Amino acid sequence: MTAVTRSVREALRGRRPVAAVWWEACAVGRAVRAAWQGPGRERDLVVQSLKAAGAALIAWAVAGVWLDDPMALMAPWVALVLVQATVYSSVQQAGQQFAAICAGALAASAAQAITEDNTGALVLCLPVLMLIANWSRFGRQGIYAATTAVFVLASGTAVSASAVGHRVGQAALGAVIGVAVNAFVLPPIHLRDVRENLAALAREAGDVLHSVAADLRETEWDAQTAAAWSNDAARLRRRLDALYSARSWSRESLRLTSGPLRRLHRAPTAVPPEDEDQRFGRVTDTVTALTRTLAVAADEHRTPAPPEGPVLDLYARLLQLIGDACHAEAGRLLGEAVGDGREEATEATMEELHRRLQDGLREHAGQGAARTAVLGTLLLQAENLWAEIVPEPRTR
Repeated sequence: MTAVTRSVREALRGRRPVAAVWWEACAVGRAVRAAWQGPGRERDLVVQSLKAAGAALIAWAVAGVWLDDPMALMAPWVALVLVQATVYSSVQQAGQQFAAICAGALAASAAQAITEDNTGALVLCLPVLMLIANWSRFGRQGIYAATTAVFVLASGTAVSASAVGHRVGQAALGAVIGVAVNAFVLPPIHLRDVRENLAALAREAGDVLHSVAADLRETEWDAQTAAAWSNDAARLRRRLDALYSARSWSRESLRLTSGPLRRLHRAPTAVPPEDEDQRFGRVTDTVTALTRTLAVAADEHRTPAPPEGPVLDLYARLLQLIGDACHAEAGRLLGEAVGDGREEATEATMEELHRRLQDGLREHAGQGAARTAVLGTLLLQAENLWAEIVPEPRTR
């Protein structure tokens, strides 16, 4: 944290509204800087926003300027909202929205014909359309049935088959333009997020293991320290959920997109296999179990007792090396070179630590079952992490 940032934080302490505005402005500044510096989520949002605006302008130019339609609102409105995060979702929502708009236009026209009054028509059709909007087949597009009815009745035009057909045609025009712009102009490909989330999960798992190792080396660690480890492990779980979400988006973004357009977009052409998700899911589960074991051992009201003495220092060194391996895996996922010699030296050190910990486990067996059970559980969890993180299987 820089001196300027510390000074600003001190000045804003106790002024929540001003502080909230300041930190929001800082977040916007970071997002703008990230979008300017290179590819990433922020730049993708900029591209999608500009594409949506461009689709609306094209639809307006076609409907309002070229076709000289005095009620050209429907086309740019539909085009704007159909530039979605993936081409598949654009096509899917185009069908749902078009059906909702047709239902709204027909219901409004029928209600106007029955009541011959716009207010009465709204009273008659809006409750029905809002109920229809909750139909699962419409997804999140059901609300457009009611808003279309409002637009139709607010326009003040007389009810006729041609007027209804005109509005539906405007919606179809906007849907075609919105989907086409999203599909053919830099189609959104969400492959980068999978790799970034995998690398972040590996790096954060290493951070948790490093934190645990550093605290175990301290002579005093207690239940409060163990609770902090558990909170760190919970953040790993949230990162794993983000990885699963990114994987789902990546699969969807590849549907209905062509190879040449992907290459034109210069988007990543491959993602790590789904086996990597499962592997780091097991790593997350094991780290969570390890921190839970330490939390139980640190609780003075529970029977299990934590290991002490040199064996605890050996275990901390082992966790430190496994954390280093996690960081190396994060670098590998991001394409960074990792020296083979260093990996071999690390694995040799792990073998030596594991052998000495086994000796320590036999020594603890004579000190009571509680300490032996805890150390044995911790050692088994470290072995599980080792087997998942180290690329080559260990030989005994």
